[in-house]
Amino acid sequence: MTATATQPRAAETGAKFSTREEWLNAAAQAIRPLFDEIGAADYPKFRVSCGFPKGGRKAIGQAWSAKASGDATAEVFISPKLERLAEAGQAGVLDVLLHELIHVIDRNENGHKGPFRKMAKALGLEGKMTATVASDALATRLLHLTAELGPYPHAQLSQLTIAKQSTRMLKVQCPGCGFICRTTQKWLDEVGTPTCACGIEMEGPAS
Repeated sequence: MTATATQPRAAETGAKFSTREEWLNAAAQAIRPLFDEIGAADYPKFRVSCGFPKGGRKAIGQAWSAKASGDATAEVFISPKLERLAEAGQAGVLDVLLHELIHVIDRNENGHKGPFRKMAKALGLEGKMTATVASDALATRLLHLTAELGPYPHAQLSQLTIAKQSTRMLKVQCPGCGFICRTTQKWLDEVGTPTCACGIEMEGPAS
């Protein structure tokens, strides 16, 4: 990626990585030893990106099966709402990444039960299996294992309320007298264009 005024080179900031994706994928490799310790299977092919998971902005992480990918690659998304790396009892980038990598290794076959739960507990993830957080010991280890990565090149993105667009009113016009009125696409689809008071069928929607 070419550096710009708003995207400085990593060397200019003292950071090792200039993009979130580079950092996240390197972090996934840095925490691989935790999986090795519990005898977990090797990682299948995967990618990690920073982005809002499908289904709204409440989820803070998501793993997509390789079966959904055009090149058979599992896809992991870490929410841009996350900025802290790891903190016991609080969702952070690293423990969410660890959670999603369990899904990757499990190939999205068991949800949050069975093998997923067994791996999560062995790694030190606590709480509800659908929303795990790091234990004290795990948070410390995650930060230690990723210390060489340098800062996560990301700033928390707040979830702003986006105003819902109101129903669009479409203009219809009488070709005879020029009378104009507005209606919605629903009524145009269900009953068609109205007839003007002058007795001529109106035309529309007009721009």
